Amino acid sequence: MPGEMPGEKRPPDRHAKDGSGPARRGAQEARAAGCPPAGGAEDALIRLAFDAAPVGIVLSENRVIRAANLTFCRLVGYRREELLGRSFRMLYASRAEFERIRDIGLERLRARGDYSDERLVLRRDGSRFWCRFRAHTLTPEDPLRRTILSFARIAETAPRALLSPRERQVVGLLARGMTSKEAARALGLSPRTIEDVRARLLKKFRARNSSELLAQLTGLEH
Repeated sequence: MPGEMPGEKRPPDRHAKDGSGPARRGAQEARAAGCPPAGGAEDALIRLAFDAAPVGIVLSENRVIRAANLTFCRLVGYRREELLGRSFRMLYASRAEFERIRDIGLERLRARGDYSDERLVLRRDGSRFWCRFRAHTLTPEDPLRRTILSFARIAETAPRALLSPRERQVVGLLARGMTSKEAARALGLSPRTIEDVRARLLKKFRARNSSELLAQLTGLEH
């Protein structure tokens, strides 16, 4: 299959056989919630809103892409049919990074149902871009079984574009309210390293404290 990673096998699509795909289950959940069934015109409007959304949107099941809007396809440089049924592994530079990213937000998803961070995502052409990532699980008891994900590219002209990968990681965790010790634990670093990065950022952006620093480091490209 075009764009397939070496050594990666496409998971079998059991939905085609048992009729239990995301679209059918989504319709069942909507009916259970009392939502009226969508008609042809309404379906078209829903699809338009989905595909034209200003951020990339993905429905994932156990880290396999089941639905993706056109904005996400453009962000990563793949056609939709090249993404559906594929593991998110194809969008990370290494398996180690793929596994590490999974573990960072898992407990928060299980406890609160949502998670956000900033991360590098791999494009088809081999380049990578920073984005604001958000996840909302529909199955908190098994967070990755079904999740809605969004990807908003961080503007190249924003102050964050001046940050190194390590600085971005630290800023992302501090923005979530983590202490230096918590950020160090999440990244597998020492608290002293986190403090050194924070001090360097305060000096670089002439900020008096972390709150002022974080106020400067905003600006998403939508």
